Amino acid sequence: MVESVLLDLVPADHQVHVALFRNVQNSAFLHTQLLARNTDFEYAFIDASVVVSRTQILAAAFKALSAKLSDTLKTPNVHSELVTSLSPSKNISEAYRRFGIGPGTKDLVAVKITFPTSNALALTAEQVQAHLKDNVEGTEQDFSDSNIAEITDFAKLKKYYKLNGLPWLDKIKDESEKRQQMDGLVLSAMALRGA
Repeated sequence: MVESVLLDLVPADHQVHVALFRNVQNSAFLHTQLLARNTDFEYAFIDASVVVSRTQILAAAFKALSAKLSDTLKTPNVHSELVTSLSPSKNISEAYRRFGIGPGTKDLVAVKITFPTSNALALTAEQVQAHLKDNVEGTEQDFSDSNIAEITDFAKLKKYYKLNGLPWLDKIKDESEKRQQMDGLVLSAMALRGA
């Protein structure tokens, strides 16, 4: 089920629609649509294995929306900006490779940011849900921290966010505490991007 989120500090007609899919069978097709810049597939398709929490995705969405609203996008659209906002570096192609969907992606987070344009009204959550249902061949799950926890690849997260040199993190035995610490470190790395 697609979850619609209204972010604070952005206009109410700008909404974030998020869905989590497991065991996706057509990642190569979705990846091809993004590369072809097919506007029907203008989503942020994110490899769910590099997601530690809902907050991580919503923080990236806020950052991307802020760039859109202030006309400071560094990528072609708000969805590609969201993917690059997940990265701790300014290297756009590296961000796409590490955080975006690839042909072999099995679990993905799909994010659609909607807003009215001069040509049309914003898409509704129902329209986004219908499009995803018709085009993503996978099992949809609630976009919850508990479902994300089943997918997260901590080794990848540590590598991508350069957290391998933190022995204190490895000493944490409680998985919930470790996840909470990782979430804070990931959000900090995103905030300090390229600094």
